[in-house]
Parts: sequence; C-alpha cells; structure tokens
Amino acid sequence: MAFIPLKFSPGVNKDVTAYAGKGGWTETEKVRFRSGTPQKIGGWTKYIPATLVGTCRQLWTYITTFGDNLLAIGTNEKVYLEVSTTLYDITPLRTTLTTTQTDNSMTTASGSTTVTFDLASGVHGAVTGDYVTISGVTGDIGGVPDAEVNANHQITQIDTDSFTIVVTTAASSTVAGGGGTAISMAFEVAVGNASPTWGYGWGTDTYGRLTWGSGSVTPVTNEQQDWWFDHIDNDLILSERNGAVYYWVRGTATNPTSVLGTRAVTLASIATGLGYDANAVPVKVMQTLVSQNDQHLIAFGAVPYGSVATADFDPLLIRWANQDDPSQWTPKVTNSAGSIRLSRGSEIIAALSTRQEILVWTNSNLYSMQFLGTTDVFGVHSYTDTISIMGPRAVTTANDIVYWMGKDKFYVYDGRTQTLPCTLRAHVFGDINLNEGQGVQVVSGTNEEWSEIWWFYPSATASWNDRYVVYNYAERIWYHGNIVRTAWLDSSLRDKPLGVNSNETTTDGVLYNHEDGLDDAGSAMTAYIKSNDFDLSEGDKLMLSRRILPDVDFTGSTAGTPTLTMQVQSRQFPGDALAADSSDTQTVTNSAVGVYTKQVFIRARGRQMAITIQSTDAGVQWRGGVSRIDVRPDGRQ
Repeated sequence: MAFIPLKFSPGVNKDVTAYAGKGGWTETEKVRFRSGTPQKIGGWTKYIPATLVGTCRQLWTYITTFGDNLLAIGTNEKVYLEVSTTLYDITPLRTTLTTTQTDNSMTTASGSTTVTFDLASGVHGAVTGDYVTISGVTGDIGGVPDAEVNANHQITQIDTDSFTIVVTTAASSTVAGGGGTAISMAFEVAVGNASPTWGYGWGTDTYGRLTWGSGSVTPVTNEQQDWWFDHIDNDLILSERNGAVYYWVRGTATNPTSVLGTRAVTLASIATGLGYDANAVPVKVMQTLVSQNDQHLIAFGAVPYGSVATADFDPLLIRWANQDDPSQWTPKVTNSAGSIRLSRGSEIIAALSTRQEILVWTNSNLYSMQFLGTTDVFGVHSYTDTISIMGPRAVTTANDIVYWMGKDKFYVYDGRTQTLPCTLRAHVFGDINLNEGQGVQVVSGTNEEWSEIWWFYPSATASWNDRYVVYNYAERIWYHGNIVRTAWLDSSLRDKPLGVNSNETTTDGVLYNHEDGLDDAGSAMTAYIKSNDFDLSEGDKLMLSRRILPDVDFTGSTAGTPTLTMQVQSRQFPGDALAADSSDTQTVTNSAVGVYTKQVFIRARGRQMAITIQSTDAGVQWRGGVSRIDVRPDGRQ
C-alpha cells in the first residue's frame, strides 16, 4: 500500500472536464479558501428583530458629526433608517389630504375587517399596494377602535373615489360616513415592483398594478424599484431609480430620536425653502451620488435643465448641483451647477466613485468623469467601447480596484480595463437568468476580511437572486454556492457585513449580520467541497483504496462533538458516472482540541476517484488540510 497526498490547488474550476481539472476542486457550497486550503464560510444571524417591508435592494451607512451611525435601507415599498437595531420609517410622502376632502369618509361593514374611505373622484391618486398613514379618526366607528385606524396601512383595493384598508378588529355594525372631521391621510410615494416583470396583455400595465390592469398590445417592462443613497454633511440624499430626488435632514438635535421619525421630502421643496428655483431640480433621474472630494450632488440620467416633464428624460445626460449646495441646480456664472452629455451608448447603467474619478457605465462604454476645478467643472472621456455591465449594482471596488460583472464575462479596472480571468465563467453565464431584464437584480459587494468580491445573481430557472460567485483577489481564485440575497453592504462603519434575504415567496426581507457565528440564522448549514478526479500515474492502472488518513481542523466549532464526512467516489472512464456505496462515506469526529478520527476505512476501486468533504450539523467549523488516501495498483484494464 502507498499513501497519496490529497493536495489540490485552491479555487474552483468548472470550465474544464473533471479529468482535465485533476489536482483541483470542481464544486463548493458555502466553502471558501484561506492560504490555499478550503474551510467553511462564517454563518449569519438576524441583525434586527423586525422584518423589512418589501424587497430590499439598497443599503447605505454613514456617521454624522453627532456620532450617529445611520443605516439607510431601501425596499420597493419603504425607506428606513436603522439606528441601534431600531427601524424608523422615513418613506417620502406623495400627497396629504385633510379636512373637507376627508370629513366623515370612513365606512365599515358588519363582520368585516375591511374599512373603506370614500373621497372625491380622483383625489387620492393611489394604487393597490401603496401605503397611507391615517390620523385624526375619533371614536370607535362601527366597533372598530380608532387606534387601529390611526396608523400606517397598505391599501388593499382602490377605485377612482375610494380605497380600502384592513384592520384587526371586525366591525360589529355597518356605518357609512363616519370618523369625524379631523381626518388626515398621508399617502406615501408609490410602491414599485419587487423584481422586473415583462409581458403582454391584462395585468402588465400600471392601472391596479398589483391586482389587475389595462391590457397592452406591445411588450411592457416594469422595472424593479431601486433606491440610491448618499450623504452630504449630515443629511441623506435618496433617489428612486428613474424617479425623483429626495432629502432627509438630520438637523442639529443632540438626540437623533427626535428626527429619525421624520420623513424625507422632495429636494425641490428644500430648494423652495432656500429661495432657489424648484423647477431646476431634475424631476427624474437614474442615479445620484455625491462627489465627496468636491461635494457636488450629481444625477446620472436626468431631465434637462428648463424642463419639468418626465417625458424629457435623457438617459445619457449628467447634471450636477452647485458645490456643497445640493438644492441649487440652476446654472449661473456665480455657481458651479452644470451638465454634460455622454455621446456613446443609449443609456447610463451605473456610476461609481473611486479614487480621483467617477466611473460611468453606459450599455456599451466605460467613461471616466473627473472634477476639473475650471469653469467646465467636470470633464469626461471614454476608456473603452468593448465592455458590458450586467446591471447598476453589479460593480464594486476593493483596494482602489474596480470589479464588475458583464453580460458574458467579468472585468477589472485598475487604471486600465481588462477581462478578469474566471474559472467559473461557463458555470455562471451558462446558468443565469437574463430574460425579462433579470440581470438588473445582480448585487455585488466586498467581504474585506476575507479579500473577497461577491456577486449574487438569479440562476436560469429563478426570478430572484439565489446563487453567488466569489472572487478572492488576494489568492486570485474563484468559488461559488447558493444563497438568497438581494442587498449587501460591507462597511468599516459596521462590525459585520450586512446582507438581506428577500425572496419571491415572502418578498419581505430579513437583515443579517454575516460572518457571525457558524450557522444559518440558528439552523444548521450544509457546507461541502468536491474535488476533480485524481488517478495513479497517467490513469493506466486501476486503484484500490481502503482507508483515508484525515487532515482537518475543527477550531472554532461550538458543537460538543463536531463532525464532517469524507466520501470517495470512483469511475473507470471519464464518461462514466461517479459511483459510491454507503461504505465509501465515513465520518470524522473531533473529540478534543486538535484530536480527531485517526483513519476512516473505505473500499473504492476505479481508474479515477474524487473526494467530497461535507458538514451538515449546527455549530461546526472546519478547515481542510492535506489528507492522505491509502491506495495500491489493482491491475490494468
């Protein structure tokens, strides 16, 4: 008998056959590499007790001069600020109705929890699924407590002159025209789509968006709702993708609690309050960010100056406000507000601030935008016209190097644009959902502790992000697996990376601390890694194996007796399926610090073999080393 070291190259390569990739790994699930050896990734725990309403696509954190550590959260239904695990709803309002428009407008039906508000025709302007905060209802109307009505509600049905909500207590009687004469109704900005949709016919147009709608004879694409955040000084800038720009004022209160409950307002209203022209603020933008070095608020894709019509939106126009004055958008010789239009591509897809420039992607080009400090303020030049980008969140930066996912490959920019070599290229782009604009869901982010870039994306049969692919830029290797995440943030302002699990079944989201513990929010996590085939010599001899000498490390485990399994599978020819019987899967158990099963006995015979290491129990952390397999030649065939 002879022992063969099971030493494999780090990273996963699925772009070659199992035999061509011998000496490497072919599959991972919740496993990463450190110093060339595989180990289970860290777990995650629920960060805040509350569930996010709606599907989260954006997280942003910053610290104010008062020391507030604020986390902005944008979903297709709400905008929140989180402080110390408490959520505050700052969703902007669309309109507020009071007094004569709402007097005694409440109707109840005996035995029903549905409450109807009848208003003048066309006044509320809401659609099914929008949110409204009702206040001022007095008395128990039809047996429904006023405290249940005076709250934030999601509208369940609309008509041109009425809308309905659902309360907890069923009415004990039918009452028409109640509630008093002090009712106020604050309608929030319209709810957007949780994910992209596309189609023909009934239900694809905007009327009654979340129930049924008017028909279309041409394809209708409904974009997912995206928010973009940035800050200027202590205040938060927020904008809807292809929507308006809003502003949340931190104020000067020492205790932020007094202002955290206040809602964001339109940037145009801030402009009015300062005596600026509100009509100069773009009514529709694609994305906003603040150029931090020079404090300009910039809109990428915007309505031109002089227009207040959303139909005039120019997807290649870049506009910016006056320096350190985000509500002054009127260009004057005495300020630095201005604009520039890109010449290549048909629309701006993404913009990212990095080093001394802002990178701007159209659907065909990459531009560099730089602050000039002259009367032109900003200048742009095109780097390349041979690139693509999957979506607005498919790009991130680490160590001043930019990485992004294109339509069929990965890219890196470090002063020049290059294709990023990827050993999982066929695996990722051969099984990704690009139908109906689903690529816009792709989310990218860093995990700096582990020198990783993560991309979450929808597989070919999914309409939600259900897979991930990781590039380890320190070791220049790739690995992959399955996790549902729609938003990600890795910031030095937070102790742990943050991720949001929203899926097409529940749509609402759970915010997690990642690299926290060993498990999946308290449940056991399955983690495994599988090798490519290995053989004796050039594969001219069959092998017979009877035992493995494990080399693993269980340091960090919290389980009393952490275990993993090792499985050996074999085949005669590359075209055969890997085979194994129950005796070829054996358990390795950790009994004390640095002490674990000395050897496991198997019986496998074949020309080629592959090994899988897997853990399925809670509280298990493991790291692989160089195990050895006891084999001998077993004839030729």
